[in-house]
Amino acid sequence: MKNYIAIHPGEILREEYLKEYALSTYALAKALNVPRTRIERIVAENSPITPDTALRLAYFFDTTAEFWLNMQAAYDVNVLQTEKADEFAKIDKFKQMA
Repeated sequence: MKNYIAIHPGEILREEYLKEYALSTYALAKALNVPRTRIERIVAENSPITPDTALRLAYFFDTTAEFWLNMQAAYDVNVLQTEKADEFAKIDKFKQMA
């Protein structure tokens, strides 16, 4: 498996969207009709982007839900690979019988 550092989607939201468009977490939360704390936790990289939040972000920023969810999935897989690397290394590869 490839080793790379996945970026939490909260960092992308914070750096590429909130800062770029001079939006506060409050303004975004209000526009998305979600609690301010949800956006604050995401941009602090303490909470994941859920399908509900991904859809709301997609509608607001004219992206896709998959854009946000794929970032979250890549981040989650990277974290898990790092945390359980020793355990995964013990798994024998599948070998098809002739």
